[in-house]
Amino acid sequence: MDIKDIAVVDLFCGIGGLAHGFLKEGFNVVAGIDIDEACKYAFETNNKSKFISKSITDISGSELNVLFGDSKIKILIGCAPCQPFSSYTFKDPEKKDNEKWKLLYEFQRLILETKPDIISMENVSQLINFKKAPVFDDFIKTLKKEGYFIHFEIVNCIEYGIPQNRKRLVLVASKLGHIDLIPKTHSKNNFVTVKDAIGKLPPIEDGESHPKDKLHFARKLSPKNKLRIMNTPYGGGWKDWPEELILECHKKDSGKSYSSVYGRMKWDEPSPTMTTHCIGYGNGRFGHPEQNRGISLREAALLQSFPKTYKFFNKENEISIVAIAKQIGNAVPVKLGEVIAKSIKKHLYNYE
Repeated sequence: MDIKDIAVVDLFCGIGGLAHGFLKEGFNVVAGIDIDEACKYAFETNNKSKFISKSITDISGSELNVLFGDSKIKILIGCAPCQPFSSYTFKDPEKKDNEKWKLLYEFQRLILETKPDIISMENVSQLINFKKAPVFDDFIKTLKKEGYFIHFEIVNCIEYGIPQNRKRLVLVASKLGHIDLIPKTHSKNNFVTVKDAIGKLPPIEDGESHPKDKLHFARKLSPKNKLRIMNTPYGGGWKDWPEELILECHKKDSGKSYSSVYGRMKWDEPSPTMTTHCIGYGNGRFGHPEQNRGISLREAALLQSFPKTYKFFNKENEISIVAIAKQIGNAVPVKLGEVIAKSIKKHLYNYE
C-alpha cells in the first residue's frame, strides 16, 4: 500500500509536534484541529496541512470523514490537554472541574463516529493509574468493544533519543491486528544530552535574543534572580545560595522538597521535562548549565526535538514570548511523533 493512500487527522494538534513526526515519516497529514488559533501559523507552515480552529466538542464525525476523504486507511491521532491529569490534580482529583475529563471522552466519541483504522493517543503517564477518574479505563473498554487491538505503555522520551526526561503514556490501536511500538533505541550509555542538543548555540544574555535567531531569546531576570543564578553552581540549585537569597517559602519544611526550582541543567544529562513555563528560571531546573540565565525559546524547542528549521512565528509580526513558550511546552516532541509514526508504518507493512 502506498503511504500516500493513508490520511492522518491530528486532534488537539497545537503547533504540530506530533503531526510533524508523521510528516517526516511520509504520512499524509490532512488536517490538525485545535481550539487555539495562535497555533495556526506554525502548524500550517511546517506541516503543509490544514489547520481548523475549533473546539473538539464542536467537531462531528462527519466533518472528520470529509477530511479523511476516500483514503484507504484512516488514522486518528491526538493528545488531549493533560492539565486534568497533572501531578497536582493527581494528588487531589476531586477538587478539579470534572468537565475537563470530557476531552478524552470527546476523542472517544469521534472514534465511534468515524471508525478510523488506526488510533494513537499520547498523554501524561498519571492517566494510566487514575483511579478516581475512570476515563482511561472507559477509553480502553470502548476500543476493545469496537474491535481494536490495543497496545499502551509508559514511554520515557530519553529511550528514543530525545534529550529530555519526559514520561508519557502512548497508546496505539488498530483494527488490522496486533500493534506495538518499535523497540527502544537508546539506553543509559548513549542518551542524548543537553550538550548534544543545545551545546553549540551562541551565548546570549538574559533579556536578549541572538541577532541571527529571534527565537534564541532568554527572559530578563530580576536583579535578585540574576544574583541567585550567579550563586548557583553547575548542576546546583537554591540550596547552594547564601541565606539572604533563599526564598521564605523554601525555608519551610513544605518548601524543602522543591529542590529542582531555580536549578541549573547539566550538560552531560538529558534535560528535565519541558513545560509551558520552561523558560522561567524559577519554574523548574530551567537554568542554563553555564550562562547566567534561563534557557531560551530556541533551546526549549531543541530539547523538544523540533528541527531548527521549524517556524514558530511569522517574521512580519511581533512574537509573544509567553504564547510560544506555552506552545513549545505543550507540544508532543517531534521525535516521539516519529516513533509513533514508525511503529504504525511497520504495523501497516506487516498487515498489508
